[in-house]
Amino acid sequence: MFLRNLITTSTENCSEQINRLKNEIENTDAIVIGAGAGMSAAAGFSYSGERFEKYFSDFHKKYGFSDMYSGGFYPYETLEEYWAYWSRYIYINRYMNARKPVYEKLLSLVKDKDYFVLTTNVDHCFQKAGFDKQRLFYTQGDYGLFQCSEPCCAETFDNEEIIKSMVTAQGYTIDPDGTLVPPEMPKMMVPSGLVPHCPHCVRPMTMNLRADHTFVEDEGWHIAAGRYEDFLRRHKGMRILFLEVGVGANTPVIIKYPFWKMTDQNPKAIYACINLGEAYAPDEIRKKAICINGDIGEILSQL
Repeated sequence: MFLRNLITTSTENCSEQINRLKNEIENTDAIVIGAGAGMSAAAGFSYSGERFEKYFSDFHKKYGFSDMYSGGFYPYETLEEYWAYWSRYIYINRYMNARKPVYEKLLSLVKDKDYFVLTTNVDHCFQKAGFDKQRLFYTQGDYGLFQCSEPCCAETFDNEEIIKSMVTAQGYTIDPDGTLVPPEMPKMMVPSGLVPHCPHCVRPMTMNLRADHTFVEDEGWHIAAGRYEDFLRRHKGMRILFLEVGVGANTPVIIKYPFWKMTDQNPKAIYACINLGEAYAPDEIRKKAICINGDIGEILSQL
């Protein structure tokens, strides 16, 4: 019902939209934040360009791909090379801090409100910025967790120490602030002894990322899902702000479509979308929508 007529702007200018959103944040009963990849991109987590070249120039030279996503799907011949690539990927996108304080800006806006965060991001930026862990639901997994590749069990395993061992085994050093420093000629293999295997069935481990039916929804995942459902139930019919930030069109069924539907069904709800070039809403909720096209960090600063 929602895709026939989309609005990207309103008769109001950007400044007026920002003022509307300020008012909603201040006066709403609760805020549900839905965050996608655009949020982390605004914080400096780019997957191509200078950042890719800094940490993956050797893989680019050998295989030709020019962004981290492409490298993640490459069929490496050995697990030692596979984990050389993925350990760097995980470290810089999970254990290094974002270059720009975009998440911190968002926290400053909602920290005194009754909020909950639903996100498809797997980089842990919300928790590192200080958001309450009990108010976070990472639907698509976490770069900081391993799972069995089959899987044989509904468990996940923290990977920080082994990831650090993998990157340092390639010649990288880790600064006191957590920054990964490349060597002049990094190794493109990790020692066989560092290749992770499931402690139960000894099959190779993989990342806890939702890609297919093998994704493990562990106990923590289900607890977070229950908290999110409970938050929505407790605030049903109340004045609630559905604040969508940096969500694209790749997986709209997780955040975007449900936010539209819940806004449409609740007379007191407001839907707000902040995105660079992709801020839009269906015509059905036009009067209840605040769409702000622009750099997410700059918009949050103005708020």
